[in-house]
Amino acid sequence: MAGLRDVLMRFRPVGTPGPAATGIPADRTAELTVELTPTLALLDGTADEAEAVRDTARGEADRIRRDADRRAEVITARATALSRRIRTKTADRRLELGRREAAALRAEGRRTEAALRRRAAARIPAMADRLTDEVRRQLGLPTTHAELPGAPGERGGGP
Repeated sequence: MAGLRDVLMRFRPVGTPGPAATGIPADRTAELTVELTPTLALLDGTADEAEAVRDTARGEADRIRRDADRRAEVITARATALSRRIRTKTADRRLELGRREAAALRAEGRRTEAALRRRAAARIPAMADRLTDEVRRQLGLPTTHAELPGAPGERGGGP
């Protein structure tokens, strides 16, 4: 292998600057062409090989992207189906909970209604007696029942 100085000397012009000297001027272009042609020819094969590697890599990258797209579509479809199932289950649970709450409200309403009916049924005889006595009093007839406690001012209240 040539030393650095020898390599650099190859690129040094033979003649000195200035007017042409005696002798044959150096043809640096021809010398460089002869010297570099074999090396550059080796690089042509390497450039072709590099392009082939790049083409292969592009094809592989395209294949990987297509596979990733397909996998993403499958994952998206599964996620969509799962989300629909979850929404349906949640809606069913909420509907069932609503039905239970409605049934509980209806039962509470029935209990309240029954309690009101019992209270009304218990109070009807006394109210009928009071009404009869009031009508008789207004007509100037004698009342048949004694005054009930709290009766004169009572207006729909009571137990």
